[in-house]
Amino acid sequence: MAESSGAQRPARSGAAFSRLLLGHVVVPLALFYGLRWLGVNQFLALLAGAVLPTAGMVRGFVTERRIGGLSLFVLGTMGLTVAMSFVTGSPRLLLIRNGWGMAALGVWMLCTLLSRRPFLYEATRIVVDEDARRALQDAWDRHPAFRRMLWICSAFWGVACLVDSAGRVVMAMTLPVDLVPLLDDVLLGVTVLAILAFQRFFGRAFLRRNGLRSRGLVVTPLATTGPSA
Repeated sequence: MAESSGAQRPARSGAAFSRLLLGHVVVPLALFYGLRWLGVNQFLALLAGAVLPTAGMVRGFVTERRIGGLSLFVLGTMGLTVAMSFVTGSPRLLLIRNGWGMAALGVWMLCTLLSRRPFLYEATRIVVDEDARRALQDAWDRHPAFRRMLWICSAFWGVACLVDSAGRVVMAMTLPVDLVPLLDDVLLGVTVLAILAFQRFFGRAFLRRNGLRSRGLVVTPLATTGPSA
């Protein structure tokens, strides 16, 4: 039963990621451009696109009966941004809400550098099965270089999210309003690809420089990976 539960964890995580992508990227973007095509003004179209992700967060609070500090901060800043937009009537303030979310995420990732284990370690534990979690724990306990690599990659995640946030704010304040929602999602894709590329190539090179290699989450000394004499 425990093995079955561990095997199902990646599938559940993949399904959760798909729902997140659909609810926070695909549907809001389609809703915005669909409403604009129907002649709805920019402010109302953006507001409609903001309702779905916000409703999803509120639903998560209700069903899980737990409010995390990061989610509460994001929800609060989004609410404040929407309220200010109503006062000013500016659609650009609504566009900035995505920048708030990425900024909060980046700050939180950097704050985990002060904890016992960084963001990347804890995030990996959530999405892998039981065997992979044991391999991750073993690599963390046995290899200081692996620990340093996770700290560095976690810091890169945080900085990348902050850079992404700054880019969103610049786009929201300078580019045509109708173009920004699409470019927001393009920027998200670029940010994620940059993070994954850095993590893959730097991580492997860093481990090799420290006499280690990894196969998935299994980390072994280079000296033991070749054929014996």
